[in-house]
Amino acid sequence: MNEKKQKKPEKQQEKKTPSSNSKFAVGTRGRIFEGHVVKKFPKRVVIEAERTLFIPKYERFLTRKTRVHARLQDNMDINVGDYVKARECRPLSKITHHIVVEKVKSAEEKK
Repeated sequence: MNEKKQKKPEKQQEKKTPSSNSKFAVGTRGRIFEGHVVKKFPKRVVIEAERTLFIPKYERFLTRKTRVHARLQDNMDINVGDYVKARECRPLSKITHHIVVEKVKSAEEKK
């Protein structure tokens, strides 16, 4: 009768924080954009991605541009004109919702 009910140890839910072996300081998810760097700021860049859009009525193609603001990582050396890949993440500021993942081509290689 004096048996005490043993409580099962509750599993503590681990928060998904980037570990030391994680590549990025912020978790990434969602869409990936590839484009040329148009503007550069100390901690972020503006990437312009082009896409082709078909208009059925006129049976023609149209080129549309999307501008994305992406945060730069500390160890990345990126200049205006480089072709980079940016991935979506949580909102980092009012306009920055992406993070630069890698540099695909340098502006010098393009010439």
